[in-house]
Amino acid sequence: MKADKTKVMRLLKTARGQVDGIIKMVEDDRYCVDISYQLLAAQSLLKKVNKEIIGAHMKHCVHDAINNDDADKKIDEMISIIDELMK
Repeated sequence: MKADKTKVMRLLKTARGQVDGIIKMVEDDRYCVDISYQLLAAQSLLKKVNKEIIGAHMKHCVHDAINNDDADKKIDEMISIIDELMK
């Protein structure tokens, strides 16, 4: 993985903390809308992590594949990821 590992881990640990908080909110029968806002915040963080990882993949792995005439496989991988993001 070529992404900034420190940044990725910080974001993932923050998201984990948010999910732990959401679990506690559910256990405590908190207001549904408050839980929903926290879920959106956790999803936003995970999207940010994914953007970091995909960006690094494109800058390094896809770039290297293009320079080594192995681009088709990497481009197909990116298309698959984009398909998943579009769902």
